[in-house]
Amino acid sequence: MHTITVIVPAHNEEEGLPATLESLASQTVLPDRVLVVDDASTDRTGEVAASHGVTVLRPPRNLGSKAKAQNYALPHCTTDLVLAVDADTVLAPDYIETVMPVFDDPGVSIAAGTVRTRHTRTLWERGRSTEYLFGFHWHRPIQARANSPMVCSGCCSVFRRDDLMAFGGFPERTIVEDMDYTWAQQIAGRRAVYVSDAVALAADPEDLTYLRKQVWRWMAGFCQNVRLHLGRLILHKPLLAVWVLLALLEILTAPLWWATPFVLTATTDQPPALAFLWWAGAELLLTTPPLLYAAHRRKLPLATVLLNIPCVYATKAVNLVYAWKALIVELLLVPLHLARGLTVYEKGRADTASARTALAGT
Repeated sequence: MHTITVIVPAHNEEEGLPATLESLASQTVLPDRVLVVDDASTDRTGEVAASHGVTVLRPPRNLGSKAKAQNYALPHCTTDLVLAVDADTVLAPDYIETVMPVFDDPGVSIAAGTVRTRHTRTLWERGRSTEYLFGFHWHRPIQARANSPMVCSGCCSVFRRDDLMAFGGFPERTIVEDMDYTWAQQIAGRRAVYVSDAVALAADPEDLTYLRKQVWRWMAGFCQNVRLHLGRLILHKPLLAVWVLLALLEILTAPLWWATPFVLTATTDQPPALAFLWWAGAELLLTTPPLLYAAHRRKLPLATVLLNIPCVYATKAVNLVYAWKALIVELLLVPLHLARGLTVYEKGRADTASARTALAGT
């Protein structure tokens, strides 16, 4: 029987943390220990955590990133598995029970489940919800069948502790530790596993300001990992290298696809409305089937899933801008020593209201 410790890095998370800790306390297989890293919070994060009966660790100063906060807790983990959970993520009651059995295979180093959005109130949350449903019911299952998932999501990943310790802990060399570790372990011949029946609900950015911060971190981190790992992926994990190269190709060709209606209008006799309808029809043909499957698989209201489709183009536009910025900065300017790249970790959500008030008064 496996044993498991949960690490919850938290900086100014007093509002979201209770739901996370309650979901951990409601697991059908309870964790052996829950460690909350109160990373120099200016709100009541530490008090809230302590009131839930978990162990609270307080670094002497703000560590500056999620990976560093997780590494601060790692020496306190004595179980064979470690579950890293974001302080604004809620796990389904059977999450631990569902993921644990994959570690019966000694070749498995990391595993994670399906991520869905906790809220779908704003345009950006609805767009992200559609992205998650599409990605976790189209790209991720294909990658899983090929034994080469692109990433085990950092908000809810389970790690084999011995592998994690041998690696030196959660990687701090890139801005996205989850992708870094997922690729590095597969290059080393270890397995990363997607467990589709395990569900985690993540709180995503509510507005454009924080969506931009999150997407920039994700895209910059992806390109940092391309720079760091691509050569070894091609040699040691070629199928994963194929997914990475396809992702880069998608970024490079996306502007051409988005410009297609305008090009058709300018170069043919088709009226603009007809050119746009052709483009929109092709988009729906490519996008809708995985969403229909996702709605059925997750027992979601079909009408809600379909009505959220237009919202995804707002988030796609943000993704595209920052993907190109990441290509230029991380894959061109950094190798030429003309830029440092992204090194500062910024959350994709605002601090709690009380923390913002406290900071405003200083």
